[in-house]
Formats: sequence, structure tokens, C-alpha cells
Amino acid sequence: MTTLTNPSTPFAVVDRDRLDRNIARLRAHLAALGVPLRLHVKTSKSIDVSARVFADGPGPITVSTLAEAEHFADAGYTDILYAVGLAPDKLDRVVALRRRGVDLIVLIDALVQAEAVAAASRAAGLRIPALIEIDCDGHRGGLAATDPRLIDIGRALHDGGGELRGVLDHAGESYFSATAGEQSRDADQERLAVVRAAEALRAAGLPSPVVSVGSTPTAHTGTALAGVTEVRAGNFVFFDLVMAGIGVCAVEDIALSVAVTVIGHRPDKGWILTDGGWMATSRDRGTAAQPVDQGYGLVTDLAGRLIPDLLMTAASQEHGTLALRPGTAGPLPDLPIGTRLRILPNHACATAAQHDRYAVVAGPAGDDGAPRLVGAWPRHNGW
Repeated sequence: MTTLTNPSTPFAVVDRDRLDRNIARLRAHLAALGVPLRLHVKTSKSIDVSARVFADGPGPITVSTLAEAEHFADAGYTDILYAVGLAPDKLDRVVALRRRGVDLIVLIDALVQAEAVAAASRAAGLRIPALIEIDCDGHRGGLAATDPRLIDIGRALHDGGGELRGVLDHAGESYFSATAGEQSRDADQERLAVVRAAEALRAAGLPSPVVSVGSTPTAHTGTALAGVTEVRAGNFVFFDLVMAGIGVCAVEDIALSVAVTVIGHRPDKGWILTDGGWMATSRDRGTAAQPVDQGYGLVTDLAGRLIPDLLMTAASQEHGTLALRPGTAGPLPDLPIGTRLRILPNHACATAAQHDRYAVVAGPAGDDGAPRLVGAWPRHNGW
């Protein structure tokens, strides 16, 4: 029998049962709202994970790199949104994918980008579709829905030979909203901004068939999506401590962890050392700004049971340091050298990116108490 006691640590672990529950939860919520999901694959970058979302075959996805787009196209995905502002020098790869029959959509928010897409469309003899990014909360890129440049960009694209497919926004500030009520407010703000932008384009005689919103918090808390044609989300497949810290999920919903082994002790400092440093878990400290700081991650035993008040408190390249939560009284847990543990991540996307595959567990534990390994799912890295 193969369990988590077998592979060499550190390695990424996906709990398939939790993954499936997370997928079913969002699927049911969006179905009740009557809006389809466009899965963001940037978190898992895994064909196998995506297949759990699209049980009937490849569905619409969002990617964060063209390497992801090419990888998923190889697996039969043909409806792909590249949701990062377009660097014009990447248009050759965009054209190549479209010539393969992939409906690859790009993202722009500047006139120079619109002109580059239009020129590439004319040169290739095909219309490259683009969405215009709308800024709904000041989190990152995009235009305000009322910005007059919106019409100029749309017209340059549409009249210049490209295809104006619609508008998109991302409620990134929702990751800092600590209650469901605040996240629901963010979802309303997100919807209002992007719908306003689409209406402005249409009033100017320009098309906007796609109205795309997305973030994991707002995808779960939005209650009305009138005017929206799709919802993008990706972190939800795994969740993480940041999402648990703002109440989008429970710690028990987190489907991704990193298996590590105890390699030393420093009782004089209150430390337990592992072979899982930031190369295995990332340096993400996303919970540091939350009411409860989880360090570099929570610690569980190999079966996934939390070890009370034990955190990963520091990370060097190949060493992880475990210690009791500040203010905790009592001794360190007895974890001899060779003990295997699992670290729950602050940010699933950053932690997953450190690995090229997932060890997949599911069902009851094996005879040794460790979860059963039921497969290994490769993931794709690079740009």
C-alpha cells in the first residue's frame, strides 16, 4: 500500500475529497445565480485538477501565462482567456494559438495595446479578440468604467481589425475584506463597474458580448449577477490560510499542503527544523496583515490533523523552522527526527508553484494511519 510515508519529502499533497467538495460548493452557488464559471487555472496549473471541475470535458478557462494556454491547448482546451495585460511582443504566440483553433482572448487597457492587437490581426488575416480591463477597486490595472479612453480603446480595436469581445474586472481588494458582508459589497461593486463599462461601449455603438468578473471571495459571496456573463475563480479549488482568515473557507477545507520531515531540534530556541524551506512552501506571508498571523503556515500531522499552536515561523531555502505560536505556554510537541508533517499554505498559488506535481490522497487512511496515495498529478510551470 502506498501512503504519504513513501515519497521523498518535501512534496505537494492534494486532498482529492476536499478538492471535490470545494468545486461542488462553488458550482452550486453559481448555478443558483445562473452564471457560468470560467475556471482560472493559475492556481493548480493542472490538467487533472481542471478535469475535476469539467467532468464532461474541457470547458472555458482563464490562464495567467501563455505557457499555460499552450499546455491546456495541447490537452484539448479551446476556450481560453489570457487575463494578464498584453505585452505586444507576445502576439506571435497568440496568433499561433488561434491558428490552432483555440479561441484565445487577450486583455488590454491602453490604446497602444489596442493598436498592436489590431495591427497583428490585419497582418495575420484574422481578428484577435480582446477584453478591456476595468478597474473596480484600485487593486491593479484597468480603466475606470467612466474613463473616456474606454471608448477610444474599443473603437481602435474594433475599427482597426481586431475584435472587441467585451470587458473584464477583478475584485482583488476583496482579499482584504474580512467579512462575508464586506465581500458581498465588493461583489456588488465589481458587478456594477463592469456592467457600466459594457453599457458605455454599447451606447457608443461598440459590442460588448462578454462581461467577466472574478475573484474567489466575490465568486462565493455575490448574490446578484445581472448583466454578468461569466465568473472567473481559481484559488477555490485548493483554498488556503488567507481565504480561511477572511472567512471564505474553513481551515478544514484547504486541499493543498506540503509534506515535510523533521530533521533537527533547537530546544534552546524553541525550534523544530524540517526539510521544507521556502523552496517547498514559498515565502508568502499573506496572513501577516490579518487578525491572526499564521506565520509561514499551520502544521498538521501526516493524517491532516492540526497540531495545536504549532506554526512554521521561519523559512530559509531548504530549512523550515517550526515553533509555538507567540504567547503560547507549554512545551514543544514531541516530534522526533524522521517524523513526517504537513504544512498548510498561506497562498495556494505561490506554494503550488514550487512543485512540478501533486501527490493525491483520497479516502480512508492506510494501515499505518497515513492517507492513501491514489495518484500523482503533474502541473505546468513557466511562462
